[in-house]
Amino acid sequence: MAKLTNHGVCLSEHYEVTPAGEEKRAEGRKKTIAYRILEAHNHSGNMDQLKLKFDALVSPDNNYVNILQTARASGIKKFPVPYVLSNCHNTLCAVGGTINQDDHVFGLGNVKKYGGIFVPPYRAVLHQYMREMMAGCGKMILGSDSHTRYGAVGTMGIGEGGGEVAKQLLGRTYDIACPPVIAVKLTGAPRDGVGPQDVALELISATFANNFNKNKILEFVGDGIANLSMEYRMGIDVMTTESAALSSIWCTDEKTQEYFEDHGRAQEYRPLRPKAGAYYDGLIEIDLSKTECMIALPFHPSHAVPIREFKEHMEEMLLEVEKKGQEIKGKNGKPFSIMSHIRDGEFYPDQALISGCCGGLFENIVAVADILKGYGISGEKLNLGVNPASLPIMADLMDQGIAGELAVCGVTLRPAICGPCFGVTDVPANNEISIRHMTRNYPNREGSKPGQGQMAGACLMDARSIAATVRNGGRLTPATDLVDVEYRHLKPHFDPQIYKNQVFDNFGKGNPDEELVMGPNIADWPEMFPLTDHLLLRVAGSYKGSVTTDELIPSGEPSSFRSNPEKISEYTMISRDKDYVGRAKAVRALDEARRSAVSEARGEEEEWEKQGENKTGLEHGTEGSITGAQDCDAILSALMKREHCTADKVTIGSLMVSDQIGDGSSREQAASCQKVLGGFANLANEYATKRYRSNLINWGLLPLRTEESLDLPNGTWILVENIQKKLESGEKEFSIEVLGNGADSARIAEEGSGRKISCTLDSLTEDERKILSAGCLINYYKN
Repeated sequence: MAKLTNHGVCLSEHYEVTPAGEEKRAEGRKKTIAYRILEAHNHSGNMDQLKLKFDALVSPDNNYVNILQTARASGIKKFPVPYVLSNCHNTLCAVGGTINQDDHVFGLGNVKKYGGIFVPPYRAVLHQYMREMMAGCGKMILGSDSHTRYGAVGTMGIGEGGGEVAKQLLGRTYDIACPPVIAVKLTGAPRDGVGPQDVALELISATFANNFNKNKILEFVGDGIANLSMEYRMGIDVMTTESAALSSIWCTDEKTQEYFEDHGRAQEYRPLRPKAGAYYDGLIEIDLSKTECMIALPFHPSHAVPIREFKEHMEEMLLEVEKKGQEIKGKNGKPFSIMSHIRDGEFYPDQALISGCCGGLFENIVAVADILKGYGISGEKLNLGVNPASLPIMADLMDQGIAGELAVCGVTLRPAICGPCFGVTDVPANNEISIRHMTRNYPNREGSKPGQGQMAGACLMDARSIAATVRNGGRLTPATDLVDVEYRHLKPHFDPQIYKNQVFDNFGKGNPDEELVMGPNIADWPEMFPLTDHLLLRVAGSYKGSVTTDELIPSGEPSSFRSNPEKISEYTMISRDKDYVGRAKAVRALDEARRSAVSEARGEEEEWEKQGENKTGLEHGTEGSITGAQDCDAILSALMKREHCTADKVTIGSLMVSDQIGDGSSREQAASCQKVLGGFANLANEYATKRYRSNLINWGLLPLRTEESLDLPNGTWILVENIQKKLESGEKEFSIEVLGNGADSARIAEEGSGRKISCTLDSLTEDERKILSAGCLINYYKN
């Protein structure tokens, strides 16, 4: 297993650990690869507080419409850097009628108008296109997909929510405190049968649960790098997202140089390596020769163990998975059951897939052909589907005869799409288990719908062990158990003409007169209102444990409504809490009624002023005017007595509460849907990723965090006083007041006797405070 050093270290020229005294730290930080790249992209003049601008941007079609709508609402004139719109995620052409292609037409129109790059459907998974055509040593790329990782080709990639991409489109910066850097020292060489997913799962299992990599940059060093091909490095690198790392960067060498030369971009290569004495905030050591074939059990990539260990404790581990799955499924339909997958002491999965940015690489697929050579896949047993990561890879498999070999074996080659990775294709049957070389296996990520009585699970494995399992008639088998396989080391070939003929590169050639075609599902963002002086929040969702972005807004069918904010918001938390939307909407209605009453009172006030009367409805509150909940009326009336407060100074919003919120993808809908439903804050002990917290801020939701235990049932009222003043002054530590729920809430509000919870907003930049105050990023730019 990976060895962790949880304190600062310095590395010598040959990556030996040397003492890291305080006097070496400041200078040593400057000697890392990461520091030098960040410094080159920083516009703050202060390396402690970075303001970064990126060399290129990328978005998939399941979120680029929202980003473009945000940028348009904020006054964009042209794309300032190459912006790639990739059409690889949404493949639900039969769901929602014309929605899918309508969005693609809209994306192409924006590329023509503002000057971007349009990758049509089925040409490439976005991350493979960026590796092949946009990455360069020393560059930085920002993407609105969490697996934006190009460190293996010398590029620091960061996956963020759409708001951060919109900021870059508008010429603004990505603001962040200079992140810690962790060295990942690789030694040795992997054994035959051990693939990049095995190394990645070893890394994730050792670092995710303890937050070792959270919001940090991983810098890969060590002699072991030379023993890995470029694709092998890419397969490890893209999975670093699942360890909660912010970004990654690798030492480059002659293999990196050859990669760029083969792709017709030799000018993008330069050597990258840390200088002797480079200081790191921690160290991960992985001996590749000791890495075993791994399996990540449902429902997280960090639930990874060697296949050997799983087979030794199979029943115990599967019972735990079954228990967790039943908690997710609840009382919908028959109980979740997977113990039948154990037969005669062996484990038999139902489905096998190799796909996308981590699995669908040329060398992985060649290894599959080597393992399955001479073997025919029976239609009644475990079948295998493969999605190559790009059309150039597909063409290469054909040219070198691999595609034909796989076809004879019974492996089906599919288009270059991300579908299997987030549950829009190849959904397993109820109670089935799928083994997949892809990025995630979160609850229902494979596409099942527990609210409708469906529950399945996915295990992550490397393509080699997946092929070995298929070869053994579906019996789980680590590839290292096969001793008769002759692995070929075929050189991948890249044909640049494929992209030259098919990708529309219009960067720098935008036509401002181009008219955008907006399909009927493409809707503008609804009006979002700024914060008032005080926030009266009602808990609309209270949970224990982790709330993932896949739960906040599930993959699959909801993706087809990504360009319609109101429609997609109907799916918020649907896989975990089908009543959340109704509760949130009820709170939203209360604030709509409040604003309506305020507006009406203002009209009366203006009339009184015309008549010379000294009256103001707002001064005396709006008791009885808010409809929807008697306790809300009573609380508002009590607040008017408690201090000089009027209805126009109190915003009513919904609140989500949980131990941890935001583990998973960068999808901005995980936050924007909460906002559309009337959310104004979340309260958690921890926010799982920086990107989710950024999404909250950009959509005007306060990321409240507390160290206290949270037991706040649905319907509980919370008061956050003087929030505007707190944001203006930069106050981070303050208390919020629990008013409870029911008849006593008004009394507690009047007396100020509610339980106080100590909270923090942690570090906020000046712009972030202004965005929260304005109500969202769009309002901030409008103002």
